[in-house]
Amino acid sequence: MTEHSKIPVPGHDQEDGKPSLIERVVRNYDLIKLAPAPIPEDLIPPVSKRRRYRRAHEEIEEAEVTPVAEAPAAPVAPALVAATGPLPAVEKPEVVSAEVIAAPPGAADAAPANLPVPAVEAVVFNGERHPVNRLHLRDQGLIVPEGSVTALLEEFRIVKRQLLFNAIQLGQQGMGAASQRVLICSPHPGEGKSFTAVNLALAIAAEKESEVLLVDADFAKPSVLSMLGLPGGPGLMDALADPEIDVADCVIGTDISGLWVLPAGNATNSDSEFIASSRTRTVLDRLVQGSPNRFVIFDSPPALAASPAAELAKYVGQAVVVARADKTGQGALEDAISLLSACPNIQLLLNAVHFSPSGRRFGSYYGYGG
Repeated sequence: MTEHSKIPVPGHDQEDGKPSLIERVVRNYDLIKLAPAPIPEDLIPPVSKRRRYRRAHEEIEEAEVTPVAEAPAAPVAPALVAATGPLPAVEKPEVVSAEVIAAPPGAADAAPANLPVPAVEAVVFNGERHPVNRLHLRDQGLIVPEGSVTALLEEFRIVKRQLLFNAIQLGQQGMGAASQRVLICSPHPGEGKSFTAVNLALAIAAEKESEVLLVDADFAKPSVLSMLGLPGGPGLMDALADPEIDVADCVIGTDISGLWVLPAGNATNSDSEFIASSRTRTVLDRLVQGSPNRFVIFDSPPALAASPAAELAKYVGQAVVVARADKTGQGALEDAISLLSACPNIQLLLNAVHFSPSGRRFGSYYGYGG
């Protein structure tokens, strides 16, 4: 093989310092000073708009320019800038939060929602208290307050407990004032509705944290006052007929703690029409206004004998239909329940029962067999 390591590498210091051929040509012909001949303008190709914009953009970047406005968030096409010139100032779009809704006019003057709701002024009964003759109650077979525990008292304790429990449930369901009202009715006269209403009122009056208002709503044949031995006076019908009469002023007090009585009032041939009027709800609501522990019992006329019972059923949360064991027929009972269907909770009470399949006899546990 040929030895290449001994071949000298050409350099500037070889050949006695003689310049190379290229260096001599450049020096002899002064190629460094030569400039290209000018090109005629008609032969110069036109510069595109995109290139013109790019060149101007490069010149702007080289200059020290203080920015005066924030660049738009979205890129702008160069062709659009070149064609239309400088873009006008871009206004920022108005941003509206999706969760914020403009308040309606006048909302600023409204009371804040977190302010406490003013309490409703309670209606307090201030009627004169009259004594109830206990001997008269015993003679009629009614419950005697402060008396001994009897089978009758125990029976009505069970009845009242169920009604009071239902009233609480109805109140929690949003029924309002109607949950504190119960209607006592029967299909025909003589089946024990007034007897049941008075005894139930006496039983509830014994409650430690409740009071009861017994309303005589049998306008044609009232009997509550005579059963309790109380004097007469204006009552429910007077308050319904005359807007100037406050129904609370018609309530009679008794010497039995927790027991109040509202008479039927003056008799009229338009009792059903007065009860069907719009004023009835206002009057009845006032009887329990601001008093959640007050229970109202209506002794109404028989459902199949007078129409007010069906009208009163619209304003109560519960209705008790009294059926006499040896008298009330199934057909009459079904008709009465149908007429009271405006009430959402109808219950039956069987009166004058002398036989119990279970052998239950209340009162004997306390030493009283009566």
